[in-house]
Amino acid sequence: MAGLAPEGSQFDARQYDTKMNELLTADGQDFFTSYDEVYDSFDAMGLQENLLRGIYAYGFEKPSAIQQRGIVPFCKGLDVIQQAQSGTGKTATFCSGILQQLDYGLVQCQALVLAPTRELAQQIEKVMRALGDYLGVKVHACVGGTSVREDQRILSSGVHVVVGTPGRVFDMLRRQSLRPDYIRMFVLDEADEMLSRGFKDQIYDIFQLLPSKVQVGVFSATMPPEALEITRKFMNKPVRILVKRDELTLEGIKQFHVNVEKEEWKLETLCDLYETLAITQSVIFVNTRRKVDWLTDKMRSRDHTVSATHGDMDQNTRDIIMREFRSGSSRVLITTDLLARGIDVQQVSLVINYDLPTQPENYLHRIGRSGRFGRKGVAINFVTREDERMLFDIQKFYNVVIEELPSNVADLL
Repeated sequence: MAGLAPEGSQFDARQYDTKMNELLTADGQDFFTSYDEVYDSFDAMGLQENLLRGIYAYGFEKPSAIQQRGIVPFCKGLDVIQQAQSGTGKTATFCSGILQQLDYGLVQCQALVLAPTRELAQQIEKVMRALGDYLGVKVHACVGGTSVREDQRILSSGVHVVVGTPGRVFDMLRRQSLRPDYIRMFVLDEADEMLSRGFKDQIYDIFQLLPSKVQVGVFSATMPPEALEITRKFMNKPVRILVKRDELTLEGIKQFHVNVEKEEWKLETLCDLYETLAITQSVIFVNTRRKVDWLTDKMRSRDHTVSATHGDMDQNTRDIIMREFRSGSSRVLITTDLLARGIDVQQVSLVINYDLPTQPENYLHRIGRSGRFGRKGVAINFVTREDERMLFDIQKFYNVVIEELPSNVADLL
């Protein structure tokens, strides 16, 4: 929410909504039209047979709210702004829209998807491949921390879709290893996060290199002013599909807090909970990389098995740790916000905020990871005296009540 709420002030939802409305009304004309058609089934969307096969084989049965509204306008070639929380199926929405429109006879990059982290780009690549399995789609993830030469080799052999992080994608465009001539779809995923990470200039630079008639899709959980500015600059009569903030319920996720009073009492509390943690897959969030290392050491020194990942680790190590976690061979993962959006683990049913997030929006990205696609989940927040204000702000922001943790937490999982 940079630029709207002064540091340390409480979040004011009314002020936010007023500001949003001002931004959304360009020169007195509404800049967006909203799109309200709803399709209750994938079959009703007019998708190619082989795409439907991929969707069902992936395990989707019924489209989520954003998919019911968002797939068809994207397939029609409209510019779209789609706003919904993490874990509601945005990725499959734009993947389906892209897969429906590709010309498979032309092995040239026709769609470019940008994401804020390598993990998320790789996650999108997986979903795109799986959904496009019966279409023979060629997808490549262009991300930092991997071999530039390998990227160049794969791109020159021809792909339909490139998913990547802004830095590496721009590099490939600049080296002319990625040719923009045939790109007709451009998607920004987690646009709010990309802008807050300082990728704005690179996104603009990439956009300048794309053909002028490119279709643009912006997907985001929140719409800060910077994201709206991008939509105003690059989009042509976009339709806005909004699963509203009031509906950004953390539905199906039971949320609790534990009063730990002091920072130094958190560790004991976590160890008390460990037996419960280990019966399910859990993610523990802390606010700094150093703290990931510190907490991992402390837990291991007490003979608790945990794995850990953060942005200072090299990509290879992170991949191995995530693979172990996804497969279930490690059950407790300690991490920072950096990876909150790249963790899509089907079995995560418990999230612990060892540290409360510093921004209310990040709360959603952390716990929106548990209980995805209608599965139930539990979130437990450790609250010191200093955190009480933040807990209050989070409850107000999401219009939820976060009750004190009952003693039978194991029964909830």
